[in-house]
Amino acid sequence: MTSAARPGSALLAPGWTGSPAARTTDDDAYLRALLDAEAALTRAQEALGAVPEGAGAAVTSAASGAFDARSLAERARGGGNPVIPLVADLTEAAGPEYGPYVHRGATSQDIMDTATMLVAARTLDPVLADLDRVQEALARLAARHRDTAMAARTLTQHAVPTTFGLKAAGWRSLVLDARDRITAVRDALPAQLGGAAGTAAAFTAYGVPDTSALSAAYARETGLAAPLLPWHTLRTPVADLAACLAFAAGALGKLAEDVLVLGRTEIGELAEGGAGGSSAMPHKANPVRSTLIAAAARRAPQLAATLYGSLVAQDERPAGAWHAEWEPLRDLLRLVGGAARDAAELAEGLRVDADAMRANLGLTHGLVVSERLSAELSGLLGRARARELLTELARRACAENRPLVELLAREADLKDVDLGELTDPARYTGSAGALTDRALERR
Repeated sequence: MTSAARPGSALLAPGWTGSPAARTTDDDAYLRALLDAEAALTRAQEALGAVPEGAGAAVTSAASGAFDARSLAERARGGGNPVIPLVADLTEAAGPEYGPYVHRGATSQDIMDTATMLVAARTLDPVLADLDRVQEALARLAARHRDTAMAARTLTQHAVPTTFGLKAAGWRSLVLDARDRITAVRDALPAQLGGAAGTAAAFTAYGVPDTSALSAAYARETGLAAPLLPWHTLRTPVADLAACLAFAAGALGKLAEDVLVLGRTEIGELAEGGAGGSSAMPHKANPVRSTLIAAAARRAPQLAATLYGSLVAQDERPAGAWHAEWEPLRDLLRLVGGAARDAAELAEGLRVDADAMRANLGLTHGLVVSERLSAELSGLLGRARARELLTELARRACAENRPLVELLAREADLKDVDLGELTDPARYTGSAGALTDRALERR
């Protein structure tokens, strides 16, 4: 016998379950944002003398009461959004004296859009905190492994030596890019207040002396930015959210994908600090954090695409385009919130096996430094002769399973060359150390 999952449970969403984003985007959090938006509107109108003194406090007090999210959801079908039944409930809760000042002059989309921005703001704040944890952990790894040599891989194959410090610094650079984009969007999230068709006419009819001042007061009450225009069909704020969230998912996904590849059993250069188990194989230590981040990164672009599609919004208020945003935006906030939480845990616990990195550099029998050899020997032997010699010795090194340096040592023309230094992968990491240092200067 099984028990039914409660509504809104995240049985199939281990990536964001238990994260701050799970709490800031659930139905109760959305309901709280809707109520906060409504109460802020009454307070803003009171500040301008458009409603009686005490109305703001009364509506705010009423909005702090208990409201039934399930009932609102069921009744939302009648008008297509939950604001309509919520206004009725809040009006009743505010009582006959102050109920008439609930939602005065506004349209449902004003409240829904403002609440959505509040939900986004309340979700992005902990995301930014987790991204800061990620970048700090990666900075420590980059500094610690500034000169830890490893194989760079291009098109899946060993290329030339690099350092793990530079790789970690690159991950951090992407995370900082994501942080900067999210910060800019977070700071610009606007309130919405345009009335039925974006003209704010009803507010004037109700005695608001200056609708621009009302918009500014409303923004202050909500803690959001004041928009230049009502944006009912000007969906830049949602498109900007889509962009920064999809970018963040991809930036964290890059980190996760590299950990997944370098943590393979036969590579073994990295490992998660808190690996997961298997239901069937006791020996498994699965990279669960990386797996969940990678899954989020794969879903995010499609969700962002839906939000970009909603830019095509007809007339002064759209049918369908606005409604299509709610679920994918919430999903995207959840995915990135969970991925940021998991990335912080991943980066802080990541285990680096420098010995495995060094051993793997030798898998190609020294060919990982063939680029350097080609450049160095061209000056000594001439370009054509150097290329011919290296091509032949590379073939023999692989065929005979012998180190390239051993074959080079048998060449009379190279008897005065320090082949040990020339073929040491750790001595051919180019400007990796300096690049790492430069990257770590960014704060």
